[in-house]
Amino acid sequence: MGFKLATLAIVMGLTSGAALAGPIERACLKADRKAASRPLCNCVQQVADLTLDNSDQRLAASFFADPHRAQVIRQSDNNSHEKFWKRYKQFGANAESYCRAARS
Repeated sequence: MGFKLATLAIVMGLTSGAALAGPIERACLKADRKAASRPLCNCVQQVADLTLDNSDQRLAASFFADPHRAQVIRQSDNNSHEKFWKRYKQFGANAESYCRAARS
């Protein structure tokens, strides 16, 4: 996982704005939150591409439209939800760290 994150700067440099948006980026932009911007949503998607599989990305994207679902997953006793939540927390920390500059 560390190697993938180390390559984030390279990926960000090679990815153009014309690239197709992933589920996280689309949900981020659609949510129309004040802090959301195209560069920020794109950066978060790039981190998701490096840290979450497609299924995890779709589940995480659903939280934008239904924040309560995140709480349900977090509190679930289901083993797969617990594993997802650990990956999701790591993704969030990585996105926070790597996408700081895109928050303007």
